[in-house]
Amino acid sequence: MKIATFNINGIKARLPRLKEWLAETRPSVACLQEIKSQDDGFPAEEFAELGYGAIWHGQKSFNGVAILADTEAGLTITEVQRGLGVDGPNEGEGEQARYLEADIGGVRIACLYLPNGNPHPGPKFDYKLRWMQALRARMAAIWAEEVPAVVLGDFNVIPEDDDVWSVKAMADDALMQPESRAAYARLLGDGWTDAIRTHNPRGGVWTYWDYQAGAWQRDHGFRIDHILLSPECADRLEACGVDKEYRGREKASDHTPVWVRLKA
Repeated sequence: MKIATFNINGIKARLPRLKEWLAETRPSVACLQEIKSQDDGFPAEEFAELGYGAIWHGQKSFNGVAILADTEAGLTITEVQRGLGVDGPNEGEGEQARYLEADIGGVRIACLYLPNGNPHPGPKFDYKLRWMQALRARMAAIWAEEVPAVVLGDFNVIPEDDDVWSVKAMADDALMQPESRAAYARLLGDGWTDAIRTHNPRGGVWTYWDYQAGAWQRDHGFRIDHILLSPECADRLEACGVDKEYRGREKASDHTPVWVRLKA
């Protein structure tokens, strides 16, 4: 079972690239972030033509998450939860579309788009930390159910110094603040396994390259897209990887897909 995450950075703008990736790599499950689409504008029929069912949690212009499952492989999606009950950073804003959870093929899948937190310090960073606290609580609840689980998406956290091309360049960013890193480390301390880190203990693996300053061409990237596995899934981890080449294609997302393959 191949399970992937991909911050698509606008599903309508990147639809050709997304369909291309799905056709070429055929993940069993694909979790998408930053779909930047309202619910009624989500292109579900495009995925159905490729043999994928979908659920989605949209929002106008920004945020938004979706989960796709390979129906041709016999997979169905049973939605479990959307949202973590955390209001946005601005007063009266309400909850943003950042979390979607479902059962697929005997595995609990939690797709997330964690708040960026910039500028730091400030209300957006405080919101990021509140959201991470709510995520930890939800992950503890999933853990208590004793179901095989994969929590994946754009965490907007650079966990270690070797997860970024330049520590100095990102030192003031919310993605690298001690509070962000500590909140992420607590998830691992609870017993979840960072799949990419497990297979790449020396770091140096990037999942994001900015559109500015020739970051892609200079390989100035960092790792913020993560896949966390419950013990049941960590025991089944067969392979994992980053589909780096897709970042170099025409009109690509600034992120690239990250995936794991679990033994049956």
